Amino acid sequence: MIVIYGIKEHLNPIKALLSDVIQQSMSSALGLPDDKRAHRFIAMNKEDFYYPQGRSDAYTVIEINMMQGRQVQTKQKLIKTLFNEIETQLGILPIDIEITIHEQPAHCWGFRGMTGDEAQDLKYRVDV
Repeated sequence: MIVIYGIKEHLNPIKALLSDVIQQSMSSALGLPDDKRAHRFIAMNKEDFYYPQGRSDAYTVIEINMMQGRQVQTKQKLIKTLFNEIETQLGILPIDIEITIHEQPAHCWGFRGMTGDEAQDLKYRVDV
């Protein structure tokens, strides 16, 4: 699951394309299927969204939640792919993007009535 935060005047007009860019990056770097999309957009009022000095109103935070198991190099590739593709396709500079990856053990995930460690039918690999 991915949660994206930004100022609503900047985030709302681009969220469909940003979702596509994020999904393409996840598929490229992690091998996720195209239909494995779980994105949540939190469009905030400017007065409710504080961000570091030197950033513009295009500042966007991307929190990626996923099961543990990916190699460090795989996660680094994902982050760099996101920076590159967001800048290329949306014109948002890397200075205005913050990405965090939160990993949890498979047994901490619940979906389709089971825990992640019980799932035997995932269409993607976690150990990449």
